[in-house]
Amino acid sequence: MFDRIRSAALFGLHQATVAVGISLFPVAVFARNRLGINVPIGRLVETTGQVYEKTEK
Repeated sequence: MFDRIRSAALFGLHQATVAVGISLFPVAVFARNRLGINVPIGRLVETTGQVYEKTEK
């Protein structure tokens, strides 16, 4: 029972980070090109995806 809840919560978290990453893409491009700052959204999405996949096994 709790495994399903945890899996659903992690899936929701992963989907939320994907949505945030997509919406912040123009900001990340601007920050990299104009300010020289890398925004680590890709790493956050990758990490949440790995955690979700780990719970599915």
